[in-house]
Amino acid sequence: MDITRFHATFFEESRENIAAMEAGLLAMESGEGGADTIHVIFRAAHSIKGGSATFGFTAIADFTHLLETLLEEARSGKRALDSSAITALLASVDTLRMLLAAAEHGDAIDQALLQQSRAGLEALLAGPAAAQPAASAPAPAAEKPIGWHIDFAPERTLFMSGNDPLRMLRELSQLGQLKVTCRDDALPPFSELDPFEAWLAWDLQLFGDVKRSAIEDTFAWVEDQCKLSIEPLLASTASAAVAPAASSAPSAPAAAATPPPAAASSTAPSAAPSPTGAAAPAPAAGAGKPTAEPADTTIRVAVDKVDALINLVGELVITQAMLAQRSADLDPALHEQLLAGLEQLDRNTRDLQEAVMSVRMLPVEFAFSRFPRMVRDIASRLGKKVILKTSGEGTELDKGVIEKIVDPLVHLVRNAIDHGLETTEQRIAAGKPEAGTVSLSAAHQGGHIIIEVSDDGRGLNREKILAKAAERGIPVPENPTDAQVWDLVFAPGFSTADAITDLSGRGVGMDVVRKNIQALGGQVEIRSREGEGTTVSIRLPLTMAILDGMTVAVGGEVFILPLNIVIESLQVQREQIKTVTGGEGRVLRVRENYVPLLDLAAQYGLTARRGDAQPIAVVVESQGQQLALEVDDLLGQQQVVVKNLERNYRRIPGVAGATILGDGRVALIVDVASLPHHAALARAA
Repeated sequence: MDITRFHATFFEESRENIAAMEAGLLAMESGEGGADTIHVIFRAAHSIKGGSATFGFTAIADFTHLLETLLEEARSGKRALDSSAITALLASVDTLRMLLAAAEHGDAIDQALLQQSRAGLEALLAGPAAAQPAASAPAPAAEKPIGWHIDFAPERTLFMSGNDPLRMLRELSQLGQLKVTCRDDALPPFSELDPFEAWLAWDLQLFGDVKRSAIEDTFAWVEDQCKLSIEPLLASTASAAVAPAASSAPSAPAAAATPPPAAASSTAPSAAPSPTGAAAPAPAAGAGKPTAEPADTTIRVAVDKVDALINLVGELVITQAMLAQRSADLDPALHEQLLAGLEQLDRNTRDLQEAVMSVRMLPVEFAFSRFPRMVRDIASRLGKKVILKTSGEGTELDKGVIEKIVDPLVHLVRNAIDHGLETTEQRIAAGKPEAGTVSLSAAHQGGHIIIEVSDDGRGLNREKILAKAAERGIPVPENPTDAQVWDLVFAPGFSTADAITDLSGRGVGMDVVRKNIQALGGQVEIRSREGEGTTVSIRLPLTMAILDGMTVAVGGEVFILPLNIVIESLQVQREQIKTVTGGEGRVLRVRENYVPLLDLAAQYGLTARRGDAQPIAVVVESQGQQLALEVDDLLGQQQVVVKNLERNYRRIPGVAGATILGDGRVALIVDVASLPHHAALARAA
């Protein structure tokens, strides 16, 4: 059996388990972790160990085994996890990420990091195992357990994953004396019974000195496909009859009641086990729930398959637009049914488009989840006390946008801690709480999402920013507003840091943040009050697959201007256009300001078709500067499906992508930021 086809699933689930471990450790450190948090962390590590051993990733399995040993001591109450232990465990999480990446991409293992983490864990294990505080230790049993009571209720879909309950019962019988009681109360009438579904459940009593972890190992493959409860078995509650070791396998009636797939699969050694062990970090509890409860209906689908589906729906939208355009001249009286059908097709197509697009939508929590650890580490390095608050984590955004927004957010959060928040002494002197607060929030607003990074620190210093801008020769408007002053921090090379550190002060960052956000079709702005704090607000489209655009005619062709960068359009008088000294370009006077004027036809090697008509200009904003684009005509506004031109052809300066219009023509989407003469014109203005 070729198990390499399960590698992708293993790596994905392992990343989820590593994230669960990290979140649990941070919760424990902050005192927010509940009694079951250490169990969640242990099960996550255990799942990674089981999967890595199955696939032959021995470096991961060996390291996780060491980590699991320490976690087992903490879980059993033999060891307290103080701040130094949690720091070592968090370092181990980083090492696990490194090992996982090495296994996935074939990279070399960072042996120095691996040995350092192993040494840290071994030092903890070799030291005194201080018991957990009494408050978190399990209540002492009134009598010594004589074994374990196990309530095992498989989900109906268990057989479809190739797992066999009888095999698990046989493995349990090898651990000690086993008494088995089969529950068939969920069986439907014979006429309704599906032999490919698991209907039986088991009450099990396992006698002897058996470790709980050994029982959990037995059910590790199916813990996300069953209701499982493992409780200490006391002499006062155990059944009078004890099954002899020789007959510890399920009784004949129980075996006979097993559906055919279970019996068949029991003859093969793990015919098709779940490839990665449990997906959930902790076993499900609550065996008292009905065993017929439906299983989780989520499935894991490769992103390229979703993208292919979205592309096909995009083609359908284009085809529908073509049909609508070509039927526009039909006589409604003669073609009433046809036109009604086309209207219904239009509604269905848009509903389908929205439904398919929602498949790519993920909660912003996928981006926010990495910041608790990052904030902890940066605050520790800077000697600051920082509280991270998040809100709106459930707000959904396109997966592609989430992946590309992470780096800008990382920079903004680092800036908030390093530049924004004062030291503890400064905060106390200012009458503030000694711990600063950094907030991450997300919310929908129309067809966009607003993500904000805020801090309650010192705020921006207007005079310091103006002085730094003058020092670096950055142009400043006359009598600038606060918003215009804050906008100066996005200038390339701008920094107000007094000293260069490994976190900031090199003048590289905020300009890149703005550029990356604008590449996503978004905008960024800053609000700040000195002494109270700063907020950086990012406005993003919900998806990059569909674009609201303004269609313009240029040299006999149609171009699309992203609507989010369009400020206004106007008919231009000849006297409003001035030539820059030296003939390097033109500028357009818009009210009291002059902005660079660019002829789109000349940019794309086309001949303008304006005749003697007055020029038409569309004023757009790109990279914090306004630019006027001269076009032949304004055609309207419409939503277009974006096609990746670079993937299908090659990258072209000034073109962000393409779309297909209702009449079948291809229209290019203008990328103002990369127009060849944009930078030169901006300098000339």
